[in-house]
Amino acid sequence: MTKHEFQQRIAEGPLILDGATGSNLLKAGMPRGICSEKWIAEHPEPLIQLQKAYIEAGSHIVYAPTFLANPISLGSHGLAHETRRLNHDLVRISKEAAAGKALVAGDISTTGKLMEPMGEMPYNILFEAYKEQISCLAEAGVDLLTAETMMAADETMVILDAASEVCDLPVLCSLTIESDGSLFFGGNIYDALETLEAVGADAVGCNCSVGPDQLEAVIAGIRERVSIPVIAKPNAGMPKITETGEAVYSMGPEEFALHMETLHKAGASLLGGCCGTDPEYIRMLCKKLSSS
Repeated sequence: MTKHEFQQRIAEGPLILDGATGSNLLKAGMPRGICSEKWIAEHPEPLIQLQKAYIEAGSHIVYAPTFLANPISLGSHGLAHETRRLNHDLVRISKEAAAGKALVAGDISTTGKLMEPMGEMPYNILFEAYKEQISCLAEAGVDLLTAETMMAADETMVILDAASEVCDLPVLCSLTIESDGSLFFGGNIYDALETLEAVGADAVGCNCSVGPDQLEAVIAGIRERVSIPVIAKPNAGMPKITETGEAVYSMGPEEFALHMETLHKAGASLLGGCCGTDPEYIRMLCKKLSSS
């Protein structure tokens, strides 16, 4: 998919994203504290079944489980040398699940290491790491790229720089925020997303962090500041942690869908779910949007 094709598609109406991946795979038997990318590559069936269920529920885009499949993050598991193989395998698994019925996005996220001058990560090291992963994703045949759960604009800009050198795929960028729109490392999402649009993002918004009931003003504020499509992919409300360490989210599918309809009216045109959501949340979201 080219950037122009993405613009044409979003002009036809909202695009529905998928919901959570990690929390659902944990329920399906994925152990905690391991490299999830390696586990999924070795145990593809739970991911295939989950993504098939999202597509059946109405998702137009599913995210390949390449969230931390960059050489820096994989290096913490001693797997940097597996970057190409894992990205190719994980995209292949998602393309098998999609079976041509949905687009597959190459998923990219923060390395968790702060860039200079706030931290010790140099621009060039980060750029080369993201360039390597994006090259693998493009080779593997993803339809577009998504940089999600990003903590700051500067690292997201590195992803955009790397993508522009490698390919012409659309790049969706979503940051994780506080309910008032502030970023965890300082600044606010409005200035950050305006900057990301200026350097080439094809859609911008927020994911994770909070529930959709806390984001109406944020989404409306983003819509006022940018001219490109706006992403809303929040959690299923706020979590409570059980005695066994499991996060239980406060919002059911119907309530989630009701609030997502409000975010659509506030200006979001790419909508999905993050932590605590599953295919039923996407099904209810699609039902609510189709009846509004």
